[in-house]
Amino acid sequence: MRIMPLPVERLIDAFARLPGIGPKTASRLTFFLLRSAEAEALELARALQDMRRGTGFCSNCFNITAAGIDPCNLCQDETRDADLICVVEEPLDVIAIEKTSRYHGRYHVLHGAISPVEGVGPDDLRIDELIARLSREGFKEIILAMNPTMEGEATAMFLKRRVEGIPVRVTRLARGLPSGGDLEYADANTISQALDGRQEM
Repeated sequence: MRIMPLPVERLIDAFARLPGIGPKTASRLTFFLLRSAEAEALELARALQDMRRGTGFCSNCFNITAAGIDPCNLCQDETRDADLICVVEEPLDVIAIEKTSRYHGRYHVLHGAISPVEGVGPDDLRIDELIARLSREGFKEIILAMNPTMEGEATAMFLKRRVEGIPVRVTRLARGLPSGGDLEYADANTISQALDGRQEM
C-alpha cells in the first residue's frame, strides 16, 4: 500500500538526486512546498523551467551562458588577457575567481574532475576541447585551478602530461594557510604546502 501520493514521492526522489541533499532533507523540502502557498511552489517550478530554457553552455569555454549568447560574455570580452587561460572544474569556480577581481584572463571549464571511483574519466571532461584551444589560441600560460582534492590532483597531473609539447607555461594556484588562520590548527599537509609555496618578503 502506498503511504504517500505518487507526486509527493516523485518530488522527494527528485530532490534526493541533488548533490548534498539526502532523503531527510528531500522530504523536508517537499513538505515545505506542500504547506506553502500555491504561488510560491509554482514560482519555483517556473524558475526551474526558465533556467533550463534560458541558459546553455558556451561552445568555446563551456561556462554557463544565457540562451542565444554564444560565445559567452567572458569569451567575447576583448579587454581580457588573451595570453592567460585558467582551467577550472565547474562554472561555480569561475564565479569564485571573478569575485576576487584579480584575474583578467580567459577560462576553460572541464565540468568535473577525473574520478575512477565515480566512473569519470578524461573522455567525460572537456579536455580535448582545451587541448584544441591551446593549439589554436596560442596562450602563453595555463593556470590549473583544480580543487585541492585527490580528484583535483589527478586531473591536474593528467592535464600537465597532456600539454607537454605545447609551448605554454603550466602553473597551479598557490596553496597553504588561510588568511586569519592559526598555525596550531592547520593540518600537516596544509603546512607542508605553505612551506613549499613560501615567497620572498
